[in-house]
Amino acid sequence: KMGNAESNAYQNHLSRFLPEEQSDIDGLFDTLSGSSGSSGAKNAKAAKKTVTLAALQARQSAHTREPLPEPMTARLYNGMKSIDLPGKSAGLSEQIAKEQFVIFMSNLLKGNADEKISIIMRMIAKTGGPLKGKQIQEFTEDLITSVVHVLSYRKELKGWSLENTRDSSSGVKALASELLSELKLPDGTKPVDSQLLETSFDQSVIEDWVYRVPQISVFLSVVIRQGLHVLHSLPDQTNDILNLVPHCKGIKGRGVVSLFDIPAIIYINSHLPAEMQHKWQLLFSSRLHGESFSQLCAHIVNKGPCIVIIRDLDGFLFGGFASHSWEVKPQFQGDNRCFLFSVFPTLAVYTYTGYNDHYMYLNHGQQTMPNGLGMGGQHGYFGLWIDSDYGKGHSKAKPRCTTYNSPQLSAKEDFTLDAMEVWAVGDAPESAGRKGKKSILDVDPQAQALLEMAGKSRQSEGLREPMEEDEGDD
Repeated sequence: KMGNAESNAYQNHLSRFLPEEQSDIDGLFDTLSGSSGSSGAKNAKAAKKTVTLAALQARQSAHTREPLPEPMTARLYNGMKSIDLPGKSAGLSEQIAKEQFVIFMSNLLKGNADEKISIIMRMIAKTGGPLKGKQIQEFTEDLITSVVHVLSYRKELKGWSLENTRDSSSGVKALASELLSELKLPDGTKPVDSQLLETSFDQSVIEDWVYRVPQISVFLSVVIRQGLHVLHSLPDQTNDILNLVPHCKGIKGRGVVSLFDIPAIIYINSHLPAEMQHKWQLLFSSRLHGESFSQLCAHIVNKGPCIVIIRDLDGFLFGGFASHSWEVKPQFQGDNRCFLFSVFPTLAVYTYTGYNDHYMYLNHGQQTMPNGLGMGGQHGYFGLWIDSDYGKGHSKAKPRCTTYNSPQLSAKEDFTLDAMEVWAVGDAPESAGRKGKKSILDVDPQAQALLEMAGKSRQSEGLREPMEEDEGDD
């Protein structure tokens, strides 16, 4: 009765997919196995049809540029091959049967950590068994590289591109090591650096890791949906990949390359409050708007929650998320959703500790209080500080910033600013100016000059500017 057991398991897996998803998966299998013909004959034939590694690779190279890098195609094949079918000797056949194909799709797209893990183990290493940290690292880097590649290939980067962002290769390594830093041995210790690469991890440890690091499952889902082009047009039932990459506004056609790379955008975006993950809009770029603190204030005040990113002269990239509109005032502002982050040389997010409420601070033109933009810590000792004497800043943390538990983010404690960007996230607040309204300052240049002399920022500056090219920016 082997056949029955087999078809029951197969039917159970098939039933996880909606009817239109089932036909999409059938269609992909038919294409890969080369079957065609009338549906009745086709189903009888399809049961006998199989898919080979060559067929998977051919599907990739049928296009001028492969949607998936070759190492990932081989990993997907090893994952499919690892599915044991009742009554078949496991893993010996080089052919993938329809049942294996469907169970693979079902486990990776619809399964829990337990169902995913044995496939992921085989995708990491053909042999399965305890895996070295180095093998897990190579898999994770391949996975992130494939996500960036396939989203770019399918034009799913929502206005970002490999041309208007920083090169992703260092970002891939940085994101992989950030995800790997969550690998915990059974005694709770987290091996680091070279020790991590040489440590052996067994299946239960890797299962725990996949369970606690949702990005692994989400990235696999993207690779399958977009790489194999299956279920890509159907809504994702879990919404996991809906806001993986936010829509990008305000950079197109301006000849600017963002300080962010794609892996960093994906990672930082995943730490934002859910309602802010769908859109980022460029408010300020030192390369577009000049290196002036009053220009910075004019572009970011009252624009809703923002991400600030800075590059120091040593090439370190870091910044913070401000959960509220920036306001110029001598008090701390914001709430416990604010965080600091590092993008290069390491990628990491540092969230609030509960020690104090010094989340964010912006002051300008005051005699008695410090003038500048700060996040975390205290006056004169911020986790992140940009002085109103634009170009100077500090990141102090001996050993950690009290508000966010962040280390020193810049290469040197007192740094010189090389470049800076501010991105509004989510929907702009109602008050952020209506399109096309003239400001009194447009009409009266003398009033504008007086304000500049007094060191007062021109509040309405830039309110309309990002909105002009907001329309067709995707």
